[in-house]
Amino acid sequence: MKITRILFAPAAAAVLALAAGGAAAQQGVSKTEIVLGSIQDLSGPLAGYGKQARLGMMLRVDELNEQGGIGGRKLKILFEDSGYDPKKAVLAAQKLVNQDKIFMMVGHIGTAQNNAAMPVQFEKNVINFFPITAAREMYEPFHKLKYSYAVPYYEQMRLVLPKMVKEKGATKVCTIYQDDEFGLEVFRGAEAGLKSINMDFTEKTTYKRGATDFSSQVAKMKAAGCDMVVLGTIIRETIGTIAESRKTGFSPVFVASSAAYTDLIHKLGGAAMNGLYAAMGTQHPYLDEASQPIRFWATKYKTKFNEDPTVFSAYGYLIIDAFARAASKAGPNLSTDSFIKAMDTMTIPADMFGTAEMQFGPQKRLGSNSSRLSQITDGKWKVISEYVKP
Repeated sequence: MKITRILFAPAAAAVLALAAGGAAAQQGVSKTEIVLGSIQDLSGPLAGYGKQARLGMMLRVDELNEQGGIGGRKLKILFEDSGYDPKKAVLAAQKLVNQDKIFMMVGHIGTAQNNAAMPVQFEKNVINFFPITAAREMYEPFHKLKYSYAVPYYEQMRLVLPKMVKEKGATKVCTIYQDDEFGLEVFRGAEAGLKSINMDFTEKTTYKRGATDFSSQVAKMKAAGCDMVVLGTIIRETIGTIAESRKTGFSPVFVASSAAYTDLIHKLGGAAMNGLYAAMGTQHPYLDEASQPIRFWATKYKTKFNEDPTVFSAYGYLIIDAFARAASKAGPNLSTDSFIKAMDTMTIPADMFGTAEMQFGPQKRLGSNSSRLSQITDGKWKVISEYVKP
């Protein structure tokens, strides 16, 4: 009996130690720190967006840390550059998840990039929190580690386009879209919206990611007599398509998704961009905005970073704010499981930027699917509609 005790006592002690260690160990969370990761485009075609989102996140992280962090833990956020390339996004995710051992991926930008990186994260039980893309894959099919805040491109166009067609009396609706997951989501949503009013596209044309010349696509739509064009475009493609259209005397109503809702459109495209419509939720934070809270926030941002904020700055800020709300609710024993439990009873109220209230649940991984419209008027985005709900 004594021999048995001697042989098994160390083994039992080892098992208990492993169990205790396993219970205490949560990747990216220590007694003093929570480590987050984010993959942005800092060198590719969406570098403007990526830089702005990064600064918005940093502003909220700094604020939280100045206030003592979350439950006494300071936030640390690490950024990697994907260059808007899915292959680079995978490498970035591998570094953040396996080497830097982040607790959570927050605000990763890009549809194809997120789709490529999520398997790397999910293998290590790392949540994909509020990616900066409005693709349905960010919450479908259901996965416990997916949480999305962005109203899907599909839903944006499905809801907004029929309303626009009726208001403008459009009879020939056409589309130009990026030939990838992002562009297809815009196209499919617009197609579904048209079918709901017994219409179909008069003309459809695409372009490859990274394209700079849109003359053939514009000529095709002009020849078809399109009086409304749905843009499955982002920054330079939106500017290029509209500029080419104006140059050739082609003046349909242009309707874009939230991917084109950025001040870079009117800053880089100039007066030719006036009249463009875009679906959106979060309002662009102009320094002279009538809303005092937005004006105060925008001034604070400019003072800190010496540049004007944008809607992507607001996205970054709100993503970290939402994370902080849920992490605080999860309590001192922060883990992936406790965070999920907190999120699954979470309601995030409408904010100063006009973002719609978001609600999450055990089977609900998209906060809201309501969109509204803005239009560029006199070189600035102006909100022109209330939220259109399903």
